[in-house]
Amino acid sequence: MREPISRDARLALDLALTVRHDGNGGVADDLTEPAGLTAWVRTHSEVLPDAGRFTADAAQLAAVRDLRAAVRALFARAVRPGEPSPADATRLLPVPEAVRRLNEAAARTPTVPVLDWPEGAGPDVRPQPVRAGDDLTAALAHAVIAFLASPDRDRLRACHAPRCVRYFLKDHPRQEWCKPSCGNRARVARHHQRHRTTK
Repeated sequence: MREPISRDARLALDLALTVRHDGNGGVADDLTEPAGLTAWVRTHSEVLPDAGRFTADAAQLAAVRDLRAAVRALFARAVRPGEPSPADATRLLPVPEAVRRLNEAAARTPTVPVLDWPEGAGPDVRPQPVRAGDDLTAALAHAVIAFLASPDRDRLRACHAPRCVRYFLKDHPRQEWCKPSCGNRARVARHHQRHRTTK
């Protein structure tokens, strides 16, 4: 049975998944220019501050890419003893450096918890910035920290289908790949490997 994914987990995963397989055996990066970051943020308007009006600049792009490097390093640690994503196997930040970068990004906009309790619904707590700062990078860092500190982290896996570089949350005990197409590629690769070894 598929477990629900928290908003923080979805945002943290989506940030990591801006590094993906390019369809040709390589790795594609959705955040190579400010326009890519602008497009990505606007697809997350329900969870990111002022996403609908957001237009990235080079400094914001650099900050988010720096944060993403830390996130992927921490995801690689979280999936241990399993192997990290192949995209991260040789170019990971050291964990202490990744933690430092994540915490520094989270501190760019200090927040306080704010209670909201509408009539007919349960209470909800949301973070609200204390003062202006780098809201995007801080919001992403807060989501990553919440995800890494949650039980959802135990479901995090790296997909090891041929050419895949994604991380995913395992939904059921037998799940091995991030999506069905990766499972198909892995089965085809195993089939070809078995037939090569028997000839």
